[in-house]
Amino acid sequence: MKQVSTIDIIETRVRGFIADIQHPKQKKKINSNDLEFQLRKLTDDYFDMDGYTLFYRAIETLTAEGQLIPIQNNQYNGRNPALPLYYWVNIKDQSAKWDRLAMMKLSDQFDFSFYERHPEWQTIEEWKHIQHVYTFLQSSQEREVVSVEERSLELFGHEKFLLDADSFPEGKGFLTRIGVTEDQLKMVNYGEPFVFWMKQGKEMKDIQRVLIVENLSFFHTSIKLLEANRLDYEPELIIYGEGTKIERSFSFFIRMFPPNNYLFYYAGDLDAAGYGIISRLIGKYPDCCIQPALKIYRKMFECLDKRNNQKQGQTQNHNYRDAFFQWFTEEEQKVLKQLWQENKRIPQEVLTIETWRRWQ
Repeated sequence: MKQVSTIDIIETRVRGFIADIQHPKQKKKINSNDLEFQLRKLTDDYFDMDGYTLFYRAIETLTAEGQLIPIQNNQYNGRNPALPLYYWVNIKDQSAKWDRLAMMKLSDQFDFSFYERHPEWQTIEEWKHIQHVYTFLQSSQEREVVSVEERSLELFGHEKFLLDADSFPEGKGFLTRIGVTEDQLKMVNYGEPFVFWMKQGKEMKDIQRVLIVENLSFFHTSIKLLEANRLDYEPELIIYGEGTKIERSFSFFIRMFPPNNYLFYYAGDLDAAGYGIISRLIGKYPDCCIQPALKIYRKMFECLDKRNNQKQGQTQNHNYRDAFFQWFTEEEQKVLKQLWQENKRIPQEVLTIETWRRWQ
């Protein structure tokens, strides 16, 4: 009897792990060694009960049921008997559907048409989330505006539910599915603070021209040039874009600085990633005057001999490339196309205090 109970304990816990990560729309990948490690942490007498043997039986049972699908790539967990190292966790069975009367009671706040078309999303967890949102909306007029993370923790039990699609795939698109906006939930996705430098003697009301630079080295170089009155565009403010972070933090500028007809100039690496950053910024903030810092990029052209290989893993988006190239003359586009064809790039770090002297 004891042996049966230990089998039940191990299998129940394994089933619980699997149920926690099952998704109604897509398969999830797991590592069998990681899964067993989590099991060992929760089971004090794991080794006394020959836990691995029981774990092996549980995995085989779930595989026979079709809940786990072994990934056959000749990788194993290094144990005896061996298990495949990786498994797909199959899509969650959606046998339970929502009560239509309950849906009608909440239809004054929600549009359930998506769930009518996609009954696989009619899960117990999704319904709980909807109920929490409905309760909130009943008294939303009395609530204060908070961050997305704060509201997400209150309504869904985790601050990243609406933001981290990898950890919470069911959170992605949840508000769209129920037809509710961030404004209705009294929450705002605050922009991340960024590092900036204001020219000495200037105040916020004096700012008109803003230079955004992608890399830290040129940020410091730009400060030196600005204070020496040698920087192109003579900006009153320089922002360190920190690579792609500026795409998340740009909204912080709008909240922090007073309304004005600002001129934003962006300067980054001459590579696929840099083209993407400025193209997405322009697309996301069409009401802001954002354009490439052409004078600075043209100085980078003169450092063509310092070009190096594109970074590994950069996505070469042709739409971003073409949108960026159209800002330049035909001759300059030839240089840019040559770099693209050669899979080369010019890093912003070619612009130093020393190289800048040649243009004075």
